[in-house]
Amino acid sequence: MKTTINVGQIEAFRSVMRVGTVVGAAKLMNVTQPGVSRSIGLLEMRVGYKLFERHGRRLVPTPEAEALYREIEPLYGSLDRIAEIAQDIRFHRAGALRIASLPALSQWVVPRGIARFLSSRPKVTVYFESLPSRQIAERVSTRQLDVGIVELPLFRSAIAIEQLDPVQFTAVMPADHRLAGKEVVSLKDLDGERMVMLARQSFVRHQIDDLLATLGVAPNVVLETPSSSIACALVAAGAGITLVGRSTAMPYAGSLVVRPIKEPFTSGYALIFPDSGPRMQLADAFAKDLREEIRIADQP
Repeated sequence: MKTTINVGQIEAFRSVMRVGTVVGAAKLMNVTQPGVSRSIGLLEMRVGYKLFERHGRRLVPTPEAEALYREIEPLYGSLDRIAEIAQDIRFHRAGALRIASLPALSQWVVPRGIARFLSSRPKVTVYFESLPSRQIAERVSTRQLDVGIVELPLFRSAIAIEQLDPVQFTAVMPADHRLAGKEVVSLKDLDGERMVMLARQSFVRHQIDDLLATLGVAPNVVLETPSSSIACALVAAGAGITLVGRSTAMPYAGSLVVRPIKEPFTSGYALIFPDSGPRMQLADAFAKDLREEIRIADQP
């Protein structure tokens, strides 16, 4: 038989869990004490186990009640968030934007784009996280995120893709490296060089390997990582040199040498948005500011 639980019973249970007494829960819900007690009793009957032990005036939750509360509370957090957003929309007093970026751009250029975006919008809030491109696309397609910054190529339904300006790749090395004195590094200079490379499953790695093979260059790859930022950190630790986009390399420019590559080589990134329904104006505004930051960052 299907267990029937109504919202009033759950609300009474949550209120007692929060304040610890029927009297407090009744005041919190603006209902009578008998009404709270009746709801708790019905809920216990529906779930088939005891939820509280009475210790004087206080109700002490059973382990089963604690487990049930842990499942219920996140749902109320989501409802509170919905109510907050509804009030913001009603009074036009604020807005919220949910952004995610792939790790390669999350340490410098995207934070700068967010800072530019917020500088003229003091009442807007932003939630920002770093995720792999495929995961970002999944969350954008289901409207869990308002805008994402991903690496191309990317194939996913229910998203709109707007390509960003290509990001020039650079060679990143310690200051005492033999190639640090060059103003421009050729990929031919990397033959036999100890290198930290992106993981083999990366599309960029395939591009790099193809270009090196075309030039007849065989570097000594001693480390691989899926993260461009980690690659730079490994270079800083003395593991070798690496090839990453300029936007990824710039946070390390003070401690490492960043040199442009002679051969034309860029990486493709894009902004993605939910494809269904009207796009948030805040998302378009952020996209404009991010494009400007990328333009500035890619200047020599």
